Amino acid sequence: MDMLQPQAVATKRKPTFPVSEGLRTYLTRYKRERDLPVTYERLRNFSEAIPLVDAEGKNTLWDTVIYRSEEMLALNEALKQVYAILKVDGDLSVVSHLYVDRVDFCTFGNSTPFRIRIVNAYNDNQDYFYVKKADASRVYGLELEHLLSPNRLNFITHGTTLVEEHIPGLPGDLFTNHWLKRPELRPVRVAKELVKFNERCFVRLLGDMRSYNFVCVVTPDFEDTQIRIRAMDFDQQSYDGRLNFYLPQFFKENAALALFCTKQLRPETVKQYIREEQTLILQRAELASLRLAKLLEPMCLDDISTPDRINMLRDSLGEHYKRCQYSTCQSMGALVRENIESIRLHLGEPVPRFIP
Repeated sequence: MDMLQPQAVATKRKPTFPVSEGLRTYLTRYKRERDLPVTYERLRNFSEAIPLVDAEGKNTLWDTVIYRSEEMLALNEALKQVYAILKVDGDLSVVSHLYVDRVDFCTFGNSTPFRIRIVNAYNDNQDYFYVKKADASRVYGLELEHLLSPNRLNFITHGTTLVEEHIPGLPGDLFTNHWLKRPELRPVRVAKELVKFNERCFVRLLGDMRSYNFVCVVTPDFEDTQIRIRAMDFDQQSYDGRLNFYLPQFFKENAALALFCTKQLRPETVKQYIREEQTLILQRAELASLRLAKLLEPMCLDDISTPDRINMLRDSLGEHYKRCQYSTCQSMGALVRENIESIRLHLGEPVPRFIP
């Protein structure tokens, strides 16, 4: 197997882009913007942090944070309200038996998120949600995932605060190291899903999908086990200028998974799976055509990258799809819109991006 060499991916930390008035109008229209009793800034006022380790005693990169006693009771109630807004449109009557078990904070990555663990007092079932700084790139990434992927996402914004639901699944690196060669998994199904995930990321320009930024959802079926790969980090939506940054197959962290998958597929099958996913993306775009247009309108005007990165990616995409129309794109939003148009036109056979 000959794989393209991955481009260097070491980058400086991406800046946080504010949510513009145009994007805020969109979020309000579709009930993503809500009043919340807790903000990201309020959670930053913790008084103590204790390193959180896993079951084997290894550092998790998270700290469990502790607040002043006079603040803790009110904060816990407010976090329960946030969870109710996220899950049941604010109906507190059905979450009265829940309690906040732990608040964790992570300084790793761009979003420096808080993770809140919610526990059911009757059966000890637990759930999580995240509170982060509201970055326009991430918000666009979440909404594009909601509209163009097979996955639906709940999230809320409030000023400079972003609340996201937990995305369950096996982290990609854990799946690769411990699940990839299990006998109950059919290798060709894993390979098919990686091809489709690769295509989704490329069309909607979701970058940096290294193994620790996506999860694998394993679902037993009546004959074979099904696999779905889901993005769980949307910080690098439409920011980088390098074409390969939007193709998960080229990251060194995904090399073992990519090598495993390419051994299972013939080029003709790869083309089939790419075209299948393109067709599904277009169907989703058609079903949500008004909402997608309302989203891309502010995205085409917002500064969520730099001119040099936009120009670099614009030239690469124009060459890739053999379409001169890319030359008129002046923003990342315009490039996403042009990508959708490129697969809609379907010039010749789909371009194979995952080649055994």
